[in-house]
Amino acid sequence: MPRNARACPGCGADERSGWNEEATRYDGLNLPDSAFEDEPPAQSRRAPGWLWPLVGFVTLAAIIAAFIFR
Repeated sequence: MPRNARACPGCGADERSGWNEEATRYDGLNLPDSAFEDEPPAQSRRAPGWLWPLVGFVTLAAIIAAFIFR
């Protein structure tokens, strides 16, 4: 914290919002894991198993076509 600063350059705290004298930093509500038990599980964002072989086949076909029809 710079001397005579009006606000903290890191967190933005000032004399109106209060200075944090502790070395800890506020990082959220600190809710227990049990507070999230009623939420549905997140859906997987993985691609289907057939997608990458299809992408590889199309890419290979495009490369072969480029050599044949140039």
